[in-house]
Amino acid sequence: MTKRKIINDPVYDGFLSVDDPVILQVIEHPWFQRQRRIKQLGLTYLVYPGAMHTRFSHMLGALNLIGRALEVLRQKGAEITDEECRGAKLAILLHDIGHGPFSHTSERVLVDVPHEEITLLMMQRINEEMGGALDIAIAIFSNTYHKHFLHQLVSSQLDMDRLDYLGRDSFFTGVSEGIVGTDRIISMLNVHDDELVVDEKGIYSVEKFIISRRLMYWQVYMHKTVIAADQLLLSILRRAKELNLSTFNFQLSTFDLDRFAEVDDDDIMVAVKHWQHSGDEILSTLCKNLVNRRLPAIRIANDPFADVQSSYFEGTGELHNRSYDFNDQEIKVLYKDGRCLPISEASDQLDRHFLEKQVIKYYHFYPKEF
Repeated sequence: MTKRKIINDPVYDGFLSVDDPVILQVIEHPWFQRQRRIKQLGLTYLVYPGAMHTRFSHMLGALNLIGRALEVLRQKGAEITDEECRGAKLAILLHDIGHGPFSHTSERVLVDVPHEEITLLMMQRINEEMGGALDIAIAIFSNTYHKHFLHQLVSSQLDMDRLDYLGRDSFFTGVSEGIVGTDRIISMLNVHDDELVVDEKGIYSVEKFIISRRLMYWQVYMHKTVIAADQLLLSILRRAKELNLSTFNFQLSTFDLDRFAEVDDDDIMVAVKHWQHSGDEILSTLCKNLVNRRLPAIRIANDPFADVQSSYFEGTGELHNRSYDFNDQEIKVLYKDGRCLPISEASDQLDRHFLEKQVIKYYHFYPKEF
């Protein structure tokens, strides 16, 4: 008898069902279970108290969406075997497994290895443990599989990752700008010349998706108080690294996959609470500020800040927001007459100037007592 898991997901107002034994085995793996202890939006809960959702829920949500997308594509005639369906599902399920504590916040500071590389290393290790069950998934994730559209479902400008996190982050922050027509977009997906495309009738939903992503960046992901909190945590990690401190059995100055896989948000916060009593006054002050939510003041401007003395308590940086990337493969629209045009040509709402525009803002964070 096939084992079946039913998971209640408030974002989709219903139940997610998983009955594939290989997928269930991956979900039960300790490295995947670790995702329960890593927040999807890092320290954003210090601004939006409801933003306590985890990478675990996001990865299961993306799994649900890709399952629905694969069904739609099959119904429209795309040749996708059961093994390829499983591979695509495993690829999206594990696409974020390499994230460190607090997701993007600690990346390249906790360890100087991008999360995409760590994800691939983890997938390869799990694959070894499972006797090659993830071979197709790794090929799809790495974009080396011969059916390119399967990779696009996992990683592209209109992938299941983005569709889930926009809706999920909107739900848990209460920010309505992230609400997109997920069901509509998935029902309009198609395959043309081995590329993932959108049927003509779905063009307005795609336009809304692109605009929503841009708005969510300013409203949530790059909210100035979130940036201030991130900078405070980064200062703590840098100071701890300079002092050659460790979070339990994980040394901040080295990278070991097995040790890295044991570290999550809880470890970092326990260490931060412990470091409040450090003999190093800088580290102690920084940690007390984070524990008690005494965040730096922050200013956002259109021009760079001059004459700022950089320290653990003060600094500057840049914020980049581009909702669409012409260097990546464009979203394409398939017309009934067989034409297939990039969204930059097909849309009468989003011209090329809007799509390629990158907004750059500058920030200066500093102690409030200044």
